[in-house]
Amino acid sequence: MPTRLDDGLPPLPTLFRPEALREGQDALARAVAEAPRAGAGALFWVRSLARVEAAVVLEPEQPLSAARPVLLAGAAALADAFAALGPAELPVEIRWPATLLVNAGEVGRLRLVSPEGAAEDAVPEWLVLGLECRYAVLRGVEPGEMPERTTLEGEGFDVPPAEIVAAWARHLMAVLSDWQERGHRRLAERVLPRLLREPWMGEARRGLDPVTFDLVLEEGGTRRTVPLKDSA
Repeated sequence: MPTRLDDGLPPLPTLFRPEALREGQDALARAVAEAPRAGAGALFWVRSLARVEAAVVLEPEQPLSAARPVLLAGAAALADAFAALGPAELPVEIRWPATLLVNAGEVGRLRLVSPEGAAEDAVPEWLVLGLECRYAVLRGVEPGEMPERTTLEGEGFDVPPAEIVAAWARHLMAVLSDWQERGHRRLAERVLPRLLREPWMGEARRGLDPVTFDLVLEEGGTRRTVPLKDSA
């Protein structure tokens, strides 16, 4: 188990207003509960030795259907943070749509929550994007018990969880800005090269629909679509 537990996050862009939670609290649930009051940029994160957990409140200007790809942006940002903070050349992949794998082991995932009953064609009052990753092996769990999973510490990360949360926030702002300025193609360029090729994809050519950002698989003249909404 690591011994460093930072009291606060490293410096963040002024857009973010961080609020620390105690070990055992739920950042996603807290952000959802506070979203109408807290507003865009509120970042709830958990001080923990064993996991990386955070959730940020967003206020989109687009209908829910068009804003939903922020989940992919969050996954791409976390992958960028891992690549920047982890050992050199460590393989980082995304399992569709927002599960992160490091060195072929599942390490965490992101979730996107919208207000209950929000219509797909209406602009939601808020969205909450949350992440949770395993940082260290919990007491009582032997390494190798779950070979399909891993931890950041086990893969050589030597920075505390707070630094990973801060790095994710910074990369998220960069990815969102890039998407806004350069459109669908740029977000696709960030996601697709890291997308894990799973058996159900076969050898199909992969792309993202330019409107819905659904996963598109094309092979032998046939076209399959895997909806982002149903996969999240």
